[in-house]
Amino acid sequence: MLEVAGIRKAFGDHEVLKDISFTAASGSVTVVIGPSGSGKTTVLRALNALDQADAGVITIADVSVDFGKKVERAQLARFRAQSGMVFQSHNLFPHKTVLQNVIEGPVIVQKRSKAEAKSDALELLESVGLGAKADQYPYQLSGGQQQRVGIARALAMKPKLMLFDEPTSALDPELVGEVLRVIKDLASQGWTMVIVTHEIRFAQQVADQVLFIEGGLVVESGPPGKVLVDPTQARTRQFLQRILDPV
Repeated sequence: MLEVAGIRKAFGDHEVLKDISFTAASGSVTVVIGPSGSGKTTVLRALNALDQADAGVITIADVSVDFGKKVERAQLARFRAQSGMVFQSHNLFPHKTVLQNVIEGPVIVQKRSKAEAKSDALELLESVGLGAKADQYPYQLSGGQQQRVGIARALAMKPKLMLFDEPTSALDPELVGEVLRVIKDLASQGWTMVIVTHEIRFAQQVADQVLFIEGGLVVESGPPGKVLVDPTQARTRQFLQRILDPV
């Protein structure tokens, strides 16, 4: 489903991604961990071309882009349509209802009928536990509920790949669990996902593979039982110790 080969990205003189390569099978969950400033979010943004890579090839399903060459606008649009992104902050339209937020992309971007988009949106809202909130506005929801609307909104575009950028980092601790449960449900349904998170125990439960990134490089990768429990790299062990036992 996903193949990333030799991705590089610099902002000015600062090379954020130096050589990122990995693959992900259809229906698998890839969790990306690493210290702040390691390039984790930039990897996600490169996968959706929010930040276009300077070099390397990314293939999602049957759409492949070589970012070392000139990329035509139509090709880039087709590439971006393959994935849905859930950000740290939910970025909902405050003047639109929950339902209106979810159908915006399918109707405006994909030109689907409003009736079809509404039907799909109501099903998605039910699936994330918010069927009764369709006519409410974002300010009437908790942070966790808003983030679940953000997930439904991304799913409404019917992407092949779901990308999550620390989806619980902006939430109060009591609200983290409700968002993680929705992501677990998506994993059980066979969605292909790449998740950047500091929730290590959550990663152990849902990941098929874990990438530890530092300095714009994949320092270690493998199944969670290996990377998160018995890593081979000293830097991975040091990072996990600081996360799991910060005192």
